[in-house]
Amino acid sequence: MTTQNGPPRPSFNNADHPETRDQLLEHDATLIVSNSVSLTLGGDSLLIVDERSMRKTERGCCGIAGKTAKPTHSIALYNVLDADLSPEGLTITYAEPASKEDVSVSALRYPFAPEEKAAVESWTNRLLDVAYGTAKRYKRLKVLVNPFGGQGHAVKLYSSYAAPVFAAARCQVDVQETTHGGHAVEIVEQLDINAYDAIICCSGDGLPYEVFNGLAKKPNAGEALAKVAVAMVPCGSGNAMAWNLCGTGSVSVAALAIVKGVRTPMDLVSITQGKTRTLSFLSQSFGIIAESDLGTDDIRWMGAHRFTYGFLKRIMRRAVYPCDLAVKVVMDDKQAIKDHYSAYAQSQPPSRSSENTTERPDGLPELVYGTVLDELPKDWEVIPGENLGNFYAGNMAIISKDTNFFPASLPNDGLMDIVTIDGTLSRLTTLKMMTAIPEGDFFDMPDVKIRKALAYRLVPHEKEGYISVDGESIPFEAFQVEIHKGLGTVLSRTGHLYEAEGPKP
Repeated sequence: MTTQNGPPRPSFNNADHPETRDQLLEHDATLIVSNSVSLTLGGDSLLIVDERSMRKTERGCCGIAGKTAKPTHSIALYNVLDADLSPEGLTITYAEPASKEDVSVSALRYPFAPEEKAAVESWTNRLLDVAYGTAKRYKRLKVLVNPFGGQGHAVKLYSSYAAPVFAAARCQVDVQETTHGGHAVEIVEQLDINAYDAIICCSGDGLPYEVFNGLAKKPNAGEALAKVAVAMVPCGSGNAMAWNLCGTGSVSVAALAIVKGVRTPMDLVSITQGKTRTLSFLSQSFGIIAESDLGTDDIRWMGAHRFTYGFLKRIMRRAVYPCDLAVKVVMDDKQAIKDHYSAYAQSQPPSRSSENTTERPDGLPELVYGTVLDELPKDWEVIPGENLGNFYAGNMAIISKDTNFFPASLPNDGLMDIVTIDGTLSRLTTLKMMTAIPEGDFFDMPDVKIRKALAYRLVPHEKEGYISVDGESIPFEAFQVEIHKGLGTVLSRTGHLYEAEGPKP
């Protein structure tokens, strides 16, 4: 079986130990079916004790076809997709590990006597309640597949790995392939926001960028962005949205995370160039990061490795990217930023109901700081940019696998994280920065300048170059950005933090 990158997030089958089993049986609800199978709801797993598997004559009569069940095994409640009663019995559908990095759909069926139906039905309802928690069951999904994204395998990846998970969870799915750049904007702009709970992007990060901007074009943009969640099945090169919200680069595990996903408010930013206004959900970059991303489109066949190649190639010439830069800074002390992260992490997770979204403003929020065409606000900090090597503003922590570039980034704090690095640093120092990111040491390096900010303006000095917004190229000209707290809605595993390590204490 082909696998995708990334560690599987669900936890599996860890309740086989007698002490764990005794604890579950003592404290949690148990259902006995067929006088030989006990199903017990534990704190985070469903414990199954099947006496039939101990009797050779009854092995294989129920459960997974062609397999012999263990006398005692468990299923993580997170992995339970559905439970259904029929004349054939109680069927529990769940995701089980199919390889080191993937899950696949399996089912167990247990017959029960007619007089047991009421008890079985009550227990089944409780199972689904604890398996889904605050996540909505049977989600209505608009699935957009970009057949050209990444290395061109999105259609096959979706149908082989994600579609079976959505079907087993009884999601209502409407699938549509995009045919050209900007197609998702057109589709979403005409979408009935009352018909879907979420828009699922089978792609890299370019499709979510289009989806948010499609929602932003609606006359009731504020309501649309609050009502319809956005999520990703990772089928591209970077897949940052999936890494941040689902903690994985695996298609099947991401599909499971979407099924169990919790509606989560997320900050979005407005970008103005001239009289044009667009939304960004991930990041904006200028300098070596933008060049390493957009300047390597001709080697997309390398997948995520193209970025590393482009970065190494460019640091050899120690390039600088002169510009005018001004920032509305909220905090620039690293310890203060760490304290801010810690306080948010310990706070109550924000919630966003799909109801009462009509109270949101009809259009997008007004721009507090105007546009790039307006006079620069006097209380903004002007940052010297003649020797700038890298400017990176982030709204999410992880920009690609193993690249937690903005560890202090938070989904809904109303602040963006801005990193600036001098372009005249030695090649050795720059390389050390690159290797420090996976180790979590990047944040504390003295040459890494980090600010939490509400807005910024950047004006390039040169006539040609690259500016990247969510991995997409925008015109190489002056632009201004400001953040909007909780403007967008996404599906995440926890409904609180990104699936990334925060800054080290």
